[in-house]
Amino acid sequence: MTTRVAAPRARKTFSRLKHVLDLPNLIDIQKASFQWFLEEGLRETIDDISPIEDYTGTLAVEFGEYKFGDPPVTIQECREKDLTYQAPLSMTVRFVNKETGEIREQTVFMGDFPMMTEWGTFIINGTERVIVTQLVRSPGAYLMEPKDPTKQVFTANLMPSRGSWLELEIDKKGIVYARIDRKRKLPITTLLRALPEEDPSTGWKLDTSSNEAIMKLFGNSIFIANTLEKDPSATEDEALIEVFKKQRPGEPPTLDNARNLLKALFFDPKRYDLTKVGRYKLNQRLGVDVPEGTRVLTTQDIISLVRKLVELPDMLGVDPESKDFAADSIVLSRDPIRGELDEYEHFGNRRLRTVGELIQEAFRVGLYRMERVVRERMTTEDVDTITPQTIINIRPVVAALKEFFGSSQLSQFMDQTNSLAGLTHRRRLSALGAGGLTRERAPIEVRDVHPTHYGRMCPIETPEGPNIGLIGSLASFATVSEFGFVQTPYRKVANGKVSDEIVYLDAAEEAQYTIAQASALVDEKTGRFIEDQVLCRSSEGEAVTARPKDVEFMDVAP
Repeated sequence: MTTRVAAPRARKTFSRLKHVLDLPNLIDIQKASFQWFLEEGLRETIDDISPIEDYTGTLAVEFGEYKFGDPPVTIQECREKDLTYQAPLSMTVRFVNKETGEIREQTVFMGDFPMMTEWGTFIINGTERVIVTQLVRSPGAYLMEPKDPTKQVFTANLMPSRGSWLELEIDKKGIVYARIDRKRKLPITTLLRALPEEDPSTGWKLDTSSNEAIMKLFGNSIFIANTLEKDPSATEDEALIEVFKKQRPGEPPTLDNARNLLKALFFDPKRYDLTKVGRYKLNQRLGVDVPEGTRVLTTQDIISLVRKLVELPDMLGVDPESKDFAADSIVLSRDPIRGELDEYEHFGNRRLRTVGELIQEAFRVGLYRMERVVRERMTTEDVDTITPQTIINIRPVVAALKEFFGSSQLSQFMDQTNSLAGLTHRRRLSALGAGGLTRERAPIEVRDVHPTHYGRMCPIETPEGPNIGLIGSLASFATVSEFGFVQTPYRKVANGKVSDEIVYLDAAEEAQYTIAQASALVDEKTGRFIEDQVLCRSSEGEAVTARPKDVEFMDVAP
């Protein structure tokens, strides 16, 4: 029973601005992400490898429902006895013999799984650890200024989450080249000829049977005409062999090998994965309408990216008869193409890999290692005596999780100097770690403050020294979208009237609007702006003054 020791006090506020939005749960970035992993992420990863078939395709192991038991020890006991706070994971596994139709089903113990405490941390071997959120470049398509403007005009990249990178460039002679996985470059028309006539995922038809058909695809672009002159291939078969020679020099080129290689590079879901985020970004950037479930590359994606790339010099006003396109483009103003080029450090192109996604990746690594063991055991053991218990070896899964929680760069001892230090640690963002940058290679542009950090990442709180700009903190009101992009809240403004409706926008969405500052003077009774001209951030990212009726959103806090 609680006893009141003092009379309740009236709380006064001396702030000049109206309170609009309460602070969100500050550790929700950790808790919500781990909950997503338990409910959806784990199922996704299991479905990626299920079913596991043997080399003949007659035997299969299927993974069904899973459930977590109760942790055998309490958090307090874990701290006192140097134990890990974890729960047993069990799964229904079926062994299927397709020849006889026989099914053997068992519940298999899949190891102990570290569980998150209610305050967003893990207890590993008695010590409290935090999984730091990773800030990475989003998979998708990027059109960029070249690294060496004397040799190239523009470059474009298609980056998946897992799989081969496709890099395109227009060189100074006006020829478009493609490079797969940073190997030797080949004319883009060679790659286009090698692509299948009908896309395996979408059924989209592509005609590259003649030079005229290829020219028609790109509106008779001078750059495609220049590339066709350089192209050593004239048919699909010749193009396939050419691609194979560039990717596998030294191996004997055959048509079957070349077809299998191209399929494995871009069209095989086991080897190439854009993820849901990558597909969303590709559809958005290239203006294609490929179904969200298609997580491999499509011929439509490649054609659209080449089209965007060859349009850039025309938009810039480069002379099509030029002898050196790179030299001519350097001197031209970039204003006509300002909105067309991408910046890697823009928060619309960087996303967060939260704790759930990081654990999912570690679990996936363990499952793929286990898959190899299961396949070998199905081949070597007697079919009549095989049961799910005998062929499933959980050691690779347990080892992968132990490695992640114990030695990953993103799994850190929680800063317990005081409660604020611990809270800050759980909201920290790091560009380092597996799949991220290294402090030695990180360029100055990535470390620098960017306008899109506004309302998303604190521009001040970052360490001094080699990690400067690579480690930051999530802003107080910022949230994470389903795709991992950082969103910030704004008040909706309609016809000059500020409402209390809150809309969360990511950096790419925000770029379309005119947004007023939180300190803009508003009449509390009518909700309208008091001044005739309001200082705003325009859709071009410039500071401008706008009439109240042109303002679309307003900040929630100064």
